[in-house]
Amino acid sequence: MTTLLETVRVKGGKAPLWPYHLVRLARSAKALGITVPTLVAPAGGVDRVMRYAVQSGSFSLTEREVGATAAVRLGVATTAYQPYPHKVEDRGQFDAALAGAKAAGVEDVLFLKDGAVAECAVWSCFWWEGSRLAAPPLGLGILPGVARARLAELSGGLLEERVTVEQFRARGGFLANAARGVAGVEGVAEAAGTVFLRTRFW
Repeated sequence: MTTLLETVRVKGGKAPLWPYHLVRLARSAKALGITVPTLVAPAGGVDRVMRYAVQSGSFSLTEREVGATAAVRLGVATTAYQPYPHKVEDRGQFDAALAGAKAAGVEDVLFLKDGAVAECAVWSCFWWEGSRLAAPPLGLGILPGVARARLAELSGGLLEERVTVEQFRARGGFLANAARGVAGVEGVAEAAGTVFLRTRFW
């Protein structure tokens, strides 16, 4: 049975990105034929990450601490990228990549699709085209991340472009996800626009 995942940040007793999670969950559930049960936004308590695992008509809920938000040491995946358009429980390629990253002394890896940056194991990728925020095309099969939706709103829309790893770094590449917000990439100069997005993200 297919299980959909949503990892929801609780910050200051609220889940600020909850509406984005519900939109993505509903879209994936429709595509995969899953009936979403009634879900209530997490609230109160310490800052944390809540993980919803949703199957047709039921769900389970776990929590964990918020991970680090310092600049991320990035490598490049050595395996072919398999499209991941829905956040499902089967994350084998990402789990294997993270194990390899740890062995290589980095924290995550950039997956490539036909030579273009796609996504990381736990982060979505962004960079700047002049003053415009850009991201890999969803047509590559990448996850339509909650962070991507939030950043698109903050920046007035995203450009979808294909870039190499070198171009990603040269154009101020950075990372984001719904659990930890906006994070820099180690060795990449941070653009003023990235700082602005980080301060407004939540």
